[in-house]
Amino acid sequence: MKLAFNNIVDAAYSLPISGKLELKKLLEFNIIEERRNEIAQDYKQSKDDLKNNKLTFSDDINELKKMLG
Repeated sequence: MKLAFNNIVDAAYSLPISGKLELKKLLEFNIIEERRNEIAQDYKQSKDDLKNNKLTFSDDINELKKMLG
């Protein structure tokens, strides 16, 4: 059963400082791991795009502005 966000926050606030620090550490590690997985997935997608000639390169500032906008 999932707790409502408010209940989770209330539970976290009621923890002793040692519990809060442990929770903080766990969340930080979890965020780092999720971000690492996201970067790895983006890298794999970029490699596939490069392999399939889906990427465009340019050193012309006007062309780059067009690509971004």
